[in-house]
Amino acid sequence: MEPSLPTQKFVDIKNVKNGVVFLKNNGLRKILIVSGVNFDLKSEAEQTLILNTFQNMINALDFSVQFFIHSRKINVDEYLASMLSRKDKETNELLKIQIGEYVEFIRSFVQENAIISKTFFAIVPYDPISVSSEAQSFLNSLKTIIKKPEKGQNAESDNTQKNLEQLDHRVNQVIDGLEQIGLRAVALEDEEITELFYNLYNPQLIEKKGLSIAKTT
Repeated sequence: MEPSLPTQKFVDIKNVKNGVVFLKNNGLRKILIVSGVNFDLKSEAEQTLILNTFQNMINALDFSVQFFIHSRKINVDEYLASMLSRKDKETNELLKIQIGEYVEFIRSFVQENAIISKTFFAIVPYDPISVSSEAQSFLNSLKTIIKKPEKGQNAESDNTQKNLEQLDHRVNQVIDGLEQIGLRAVALEDEEITELFYNLYNPQLIEKKGLSIAKTT
């Protein structure tokens, strides 16, 4: 039997830092959590306006954007624990009985009917132009001939900073476009990104306790 490979071998992510997902192929990604809108409650004119505005936003972008909906089971353990704590502090015996019955009802209901929350995301990419090793060596030789790098100059760091600026420019474009539709978009931070990928790669498990990316919006 062949030894199992570590999960990292199947994950394209190299690092998550300052709200940016660094991929193994040097690509960069930012993840926006987007508020929702009840489209069915809008009038026909409002629906048409939303669709046209969204279409104009997409057509104005010169890069691709990925939208996806993440569904996950809600963990109610902390909520039930808080209700039981309230029950213990309650002096009215009738209220204590009612709180206990309520907790048992919620617990049995969740066991038979999983409560699912839906969260909306937009993925903004930036993939630096890849250069072959031969071409890169040639460019480096030209730089050496034309201008000797100053002491302490870090070309790789400069390139990374420029790439991050390009990514931020794209993110601002997407946020502005979504705001025109009446949607609020916020970039996820490191901890929230970690929670998101934990849920994506562990769909059979209840989400990690103590974290809630849904509260971002």
